[in-house]
Amino acid sequence: MSDTKLIRVGSRKSELALIQTHHVIEQLKGRHADLRFDTVTMNTTGDNILESALSKIGEKSLFTRELEDALLKKRVDFVVHSLKDLPTEIPDGLVIGAVLKRDNPQDAVVMHPKHCGKTLSELPPGSVIGTSALRRAAQLQRKYPHFKIENIRGNLNTRYRKLSEDGSAFAAIILAVSGLERMNWHHFISQILSPDDCMYAVSQGALAVECRAGDEETLGLLSILNDTDTALACVAERSFLRTLEGGCSTPISVYSEKNGDRLLLRGGVFSLCGSKGIKQEKTCDLTAAFDSQGRQADSSCHPAPHYVSILCHSPDDHARFHGARRLGEELAVSMMKAGADDLLKAAKAAAKESLLAEHAKRRLARGAGEGQEVQASSSKAPKV
Repeated sequence: MSDTKLIRVGSRKSELALIQTHHVIEQLKGRHADLRFDTVTMNTTGDNILESALSKIGEKSLFTRELEDALLKKRVDFVVHSLKDLPTEIPDGLVIGAVLKRDNPQDAVVMHPKHCGKTLSELPPGSVIGTSALRRAAQLQRKYPHFKIENIRGNLNTRYRKLSEDGSAFAAIILAVSGLERMNWHHFISQILSPDDCMYAVSQGALAVECRAGDEETLGLLSILNDTDTALACVAERSFLRTLEGGCSTPISVYSEKNGDRLLLRGGVFSLCGSKGIKQEKTCDLTAAFDSQGRQADSSCHPAPHYVSILCHSPDDHARFHGARRLGEELAVSMMKAGADDLLKAAKAAAKESLLAEHAKRRLARGAGEGQEVQASSSKAPKV
């Protein structure tokens, strides 16, 4: 790259998104002090619609579409995402060029100040717990049926304000540990939920950098950020989610653990009310695709450039990435045979019904608003 090369970086406008974007930029500056970076911020659909639960909006790419459009139109060179926000299918021509080392992927309980220092088990029956994720809601309702789980939307600042303001109905809210730590909000964490309490979202805790698939210059720049262990775990998790055809309207959760070349993946699928749930796990030896001479023994380990949209930077790692992807697929198929498919169909049907009701509500609201505008306009009309 030339000494005067300007790199344009796309980001959402929230404080957390900018912290994450600046973290990526600082890492690149540390190795390329001669490069200049310009951050291009924008709001996404998910940022603009705050009054509805994510599952009721009925769109994919809620937090990524506008950023990806900017990439495709070459207004930015790469964009920084929380990988959990990226659908398993991204637009043609784009690729996840780097997955950074994963931070703590688990969920945390942030208590209302009056409950500071308590855990969920110490809250009284009827306590209202806020979360925007069906995954969290289903698991918490399953473990704590005496609580009331309610939707809460907005960025971290907004959600904490809704929790802590006078007269708040919320006793606690559930947020990702990684987001709280990136905001330096460690002191707000009252409890970190174990996987037995609440398994996390696919790819939670990992940052992803998305760019154009044919932009070799940018791909080369991003390669230094990539953490292969994290990428492999996220390939397995995203493959699991894609095979189940899940999204924000389905309560799907995961837990993964990599020890050497052994990768464990645990999956959970739940009913919306949490009364039913299926959990299974599988382990894969990522070296099993190699023969004794280190060659790829599985003919299906073709040199594909990416796996569930995540780029494999080294040809030597293709077999491992293939094994991770296959692990996610096999676990999903096994769970569907055990009844997860029925739970997902019911969740999607309920989400569709809720979505139709939400659209009808919005149409009525728009109609009422237009009626008020006409009435106001008529009242201001000059007398003849």
